[in-house]
Formats: sequence, C-alpha cells, structure tokens
Amino acid sequence: MITLYDCATAPSPRRARILLAEKGVAHETVQVDLRSGEQLGDAYRKVNPLCTVPALRTETGLVLTDNAAITAYLEGRFPEPPLLGSTPEEKAEIASWNWRIEFDGLLAIAEAMRNSAPAMANRALTGPVDYAQIPELAQRGLARVQQFFLTLNERLAERDFIASDRFSIADITAVVVVDFARVVKVRVGEQHPHLQRWREAMAQRASMSL
Repeated sequence: MITLYDCATAPSPRRARILLAEKGVAHETVQVDLRSGEQLGDAYRKVNPLCTVPALRTETGLVLTDNAAITAYLEGRFPEPPLLGSTPEEKAEIASWNWRIEFDGLLAIAEAMRNSAPAMANRALTGPVDYAQIPELAQRGLARVQQFFLTLNERLAERDFIASDRFSIADITAVVVVDFARVVKVRVGEQHPHLQRWREAMAQRASMSL
C-alpha cells in the first residue's frame, strides 16, 4: 500500500493529496504535526531526513521526499489521466508553467511568511537546519506574490486552464498557491476577474476540497 506522510494544514502535502485524488490512487495517510515540530523528531527523520512533508512511501518501500518525485512516480505508475501532458509540446508547456508557479508563487509566499512570522524565528527555511529570518526578504516576497496574481490573471484571460488545453499538474499547483496566499493576506479579488473565474471552476472538482 502507498503511504502519504501528510499535514492537513500545509500547502505542499495538499498538492500530493489532490494529485492522488485526481489519479484515483488508494493510499494510507500518516499525519505529521508540523506545529509541534514532529517533522524534526527522530521518528520522522528516519522516514525523511530532510524533515519535510509530503513524503510518499511506494509499494516497494521507496520513500520519495518532494512533490517533483512524487508527481513523476504517480504519473509513471498511474498514467491515466495524464497530468504531465501527452505530447512533447504539452509536456514542455506544463513543466514550464508548473516550475514558474512554484518559483514565482509558492516560494514567494514562503519567503514572505517564513521571514516575518514570529513563530518561525530561526526557521526561515524548511528542513533540519535553522536559518535566521531576513525581514527584507519578506517584503520582497509579498511584492512577488502580488505580481504573481496579476501574471496568472493575464494568463487566464482567454483560457480555461493554466497550461495546455486541459487540466494538469500546473492547475493543481496554482490552486494550492492561490489558496495559500491568504497567509500573507493576498487574495483573489475584483482586480483578478480571469483568475477568479478559473478558481471557481476548479472548485467544482471533488479533489479541490482536500
């Protein structure tokens, strides 16, 4: 049985949850309490020395410790529906937009939050090593998130999906990022009509409630 090491309140494992649901993959779930620092404890370090979630234990016992690996495995193991694309052109477009959403969206939010939240003092980066906060990075991160919303809105002006002409991993990543931006007080509004329409359409998918 496939096992997902999850945290219900964190954005990164939500990407894996949605992907598993879209693929219809049966799996067990183990919750890891990030608030209490369970990810830094000895027990979880034996699962994932990087001290991050998600992690996915495959049927053969291999442990995958990031979304890129988890996505590649699930797409290869359960190819339908194809969420990374089918043609070389489609695969390239989806990969490009997924990377862009991660870099300009998810990492920007993390930059803003982890460098400003008092609870994350000395925890400005995930993982086993403590890093001090840099307030200037929080300011830059917030500006990047705001620009990212404008970029997505423009991209969706005449499109139903972020990349290609069908639902893909890029849409999963974008939903998670757009929803998570609330932690830095950035939300979809009237200034983002195309992004708003897309998010409402995405909400019709059962997986998005996870």
